[in-house]
Amino acid sequence: MAVERATGDIIMTTDADCEMGPEWIMRMVQFYETYQPKFIAAPVSFHKEDNFFKALQSLDFMTMQGITGALAALKSGTMCNGANLAYERKVFYEVGGFKGIDNIASGDDMLLMFKIYRAYPEGVLYMKTEDAIVRTLPVDTFKAFMNQRIRWSSKADKYDDKRLIWVLALVYFWNVGILLAGIAALFIPGLRLWMLGLLIYKVLVEFYFLIPVARFFDKTSLLSRFIPGQLFHIPYIVVAGWLGKFGSYQWKGRKVK
Repeated sequence: MAVERATGDIIMTTDADCEMGPEWIMRMVQFYETYQPKFIAAPVSFHKEDNFFKALQSLDFMTMQGITGALAALKSGTMCNGANLAYERKVFYEVGGFKGIDNIASGDDMLLMFKIYRAYPEGVLYMKTEDAIVRTLPVDTFKAFMNQRIRWSSKADKYDDKRLIWVLALVYFWNVGILLAGIAALFIPGLRLWMLGLLIYKVLVEFYFLIPVARFFDKTSLLSRFIPGQLFHIPYIVVAGWLGKFGSYQWKGRKVK
């Protein structure tokens, strides 16, 4: 309904609980005028991380933002966040808008991006501009966190792009393997060295990837929580991934299966 009433060439989206700087719209328009993309994914960050739990959420979210930018640089067009998007109004209608994906409770941002990416593989870009960062709050409780992440993971099998499904499956089973190896190592001493090696490898690769992302978002102070946060990160990935496929979650006062 909002797109129908719009009169401009570009549709920009965010969420009601988000904050942005005074140059947000100007930077988005400048980027559009310079590169003429059909779809723009832009950076989103958590803020006001006033405890350890919220810091862990911010680190996890920054990792996803880093992956979003990296995939866009590879012209894969596979991730975005509806809290900071822009796309051409005429292209929205050209690909049929939300038709075909309007029966899915969550994921309309990425699924719309896929429709545009299929029509314009070179037209989906990521805008790496600090002035365009949109900020939102992490959740306050563990229950709310799990419902959020289960909701995010529930759309994994809705993507037409099989490359993303394979990558998500690889990440999921990698974490499953580490968790199972950790449990087995408690009872089989010979596995403990292997388990330690897996953890060190995981931490080094992810930490190396996260450093420039944290610098971009001016959150390098949170990196000290990264290593202890692994004890939380691995189990949550396994549980949220499983429940996203076979469970249900609460969202906006309703239960979604």
